[in-house]
Amino acid sequence: MENPFLARLREKARQLPLEPGVYIMRDKTEKIIYIGKAKALRNRVSSYFRSVEKHPEKVYKMVENVRDFETIVTDSEFEALVLECSLIKQYTPKYNILLKDDKGYSYIKITPPPYSRIQAVLQKQDDDGCTYLGPYMSSYMVKQLVEEANHVFQLPTCSRKFPQDFRKGRPCLNFHIKQCMGLCRGRVTEKEYAARLDEALDFIKGGSVKALKRLEEQMLLASENLEFEKAAQYRDRIQAIQKMGERQKVVSHKSAEADIIAFTQSENATSAAVLLFRDHRLVDKKDFVFYERGELSSFRRDFLLSYYRDDIPRIIEVDGDFEDRELTEAYFSQKMGHKISITVPQRGDQAKLVEMAKNNAAQRLSHEVSRTGRELSALDEIARLLGLSAPPSYIEAYDISNIGAETIVGGMIVFEGGRPQKKYYRKFRMKSQLTPDDYASMREMIARRFTRYHEEKESGEGFGRLPDLILLDGGKGHVAAIEPLLEEMGIHVPVFGMVKDDRHRTRAIAKDGGEIAINANRNAFNMITRIQDEVHRYTIEFSRGSHRKSGLELAMTSVEGIGPARAKALFSAFKTQKAMREASVEQLAAVKGMTLPIAQRLYDWLHSES
Repeated sequence: MENPFLARLREKARQLPLEPGVYIMRDKTEKIIYIGKAKALRNRVSSYFRSVEKHPEKVYKMVENVRDFETIVTDSEFEALVLECSLIKQYTPKYNILLKDDKGYSYIKITPPPYSRIQAVLQKQDDDGCTYLGPYMSSYMVKQLVEEANHVFQLPTCSRKFPQDFRKGRPCLNFHIKQCMGLCRGRVTEKEYAARLDEALDFIKGGSVKALKRLEEQMLLASENLEFEKAAQYRDRIQAIQKMGERQKVVSHKSAEADIIAFTQSENATSAAVLLFRDHRLVDKKDFVFYERGELSSFRRDFLLSYYRDDIPRIIEVDGDFEDRELTEAYFSQKMGHKISITVPQRGDQAKLVEMAKNNAAQRLSHEVSRTGRELSALDEIARLLGLSAPPSYIEAYDISNIGAETIVGGMIVFEGGRPQKKYYRKFRMKSQLTPDDYASMREMIARRFTRYHEEKESGEGFGRLPDLILLDGGKGHVAAIEPLLEEMGIHVPVFGMVKDDRHRTRAIAKDGGEIAINANRNAFNMITRIQDEVHRYTIEFSRGSHRKSGLELAMTSVEGIGPARAKALFSAFKTQKAMREASVEQLAAVKGMTLPIAQRLYDWLHSES
């Protein structure tokens, strides 16, 4: 039933001017629930109250709660953007993207001697006997620094207690791969351990340059005293710090000051990751999760306007374009008093950093939705490659197999959230297509599947659910054969083909106009390959089973008294040849249409064959 307020709101929206401005949505208590900007107020506001059922879930819920709205006309779209940001920060409306202030303090904790540990913690406790370094603004950097110090100086990170647990078990894997000194063996004195701990704290407090200088002096001293084993240990620590420095150089930005921002989505959530570079080095990482899903281009815009307040870097690089990018850039530039650039890197080192941010967003989201970061990254890549508005959560794939006209079959598999959902797999035996024609067979299978959709869509599950993406095992010819059929049936779902090379390996994605190479996109390539292999396996197994069944049905008609109808009834009852062989004469005779004498002849024939 339509919201009774919609007609009044539509009429009010029709009276608005075609000028830029800000619109303010209010609920039944007159509380502001959403604030937006428009290039043309009449067009933008009217769009909320038309075809409401087609809105994304978040917009739909917002419109459901709107009882009135007001507008503020501005002289330009830029002024509207500035006013929108100001009003959102003032009123924090429920349906705008709102970021929680995640700034907290982190500490480096040094547990009491004799065998102190170095740990990263979020809270400082005054009465625990520990020493704390800090506070630090970045929990990410504190965690990274502690991990590096423990790794380079081979300090224990296990849960054993010392000296109580000396020699109570074998050293763990970290000792064998030279990431721990093996304190548990009981061969390291308190003095030696304290010296190593001091080196690690020196590294944390003074940085790698100071630590390297001190270690080099100790290495030379050990060599002069002919303590070559000790000198080798210092050398190893020096090399570990140098290797770490080389690794950090890889994660650097050509600009002294830059933020990299990327997004990923699951079925009902969106995650953002921000990598902060200062003095060319990665200094911090921030994650945000929103339990809503919508157009990523809208998320990019709203996130940037909500995230940045005063400290805006000169370079902001994002994983995709968005509406109002140039306006946002101008707004930030005016705010900071110097040029701010918002770009979308397409290649080279900057694109790799964007991919790194996207992987971080995927990893964070994976913890929230029980999906791996790789699966979420793959769905993101697929959406980007195929030009989809959002990652395809629910994917259906189809394949045809024919071994002669008697066994033309099709298979449909489903991947949801990047994983196979076998309960929704379906098999099709061709009914009207009796000659080997892959295109015609695919049309029959798709027609039957979406006829069932129209019959069962109220259920919203199985055949009653529309996929976000359809993949066909085949090239652009298959796509061209299916798209008009779907259009005719009123099904508006993107359709692509999965193309294999001469060695039967996935090579590209086909559209009616050509092909899209996917080899360079590892996560997307792996998932498409997995989907194609799975639908092929499922369909071939069904085809082989049907072929074997068809052959045995034909052979059974050589038994006196068994014709095609009885052979079919027997297979319907027992499903497999093995089950039929294991059945007794009485069980065979119990099948509809069978008699005891015919069952005895079939039993003898089955066992003579084996």
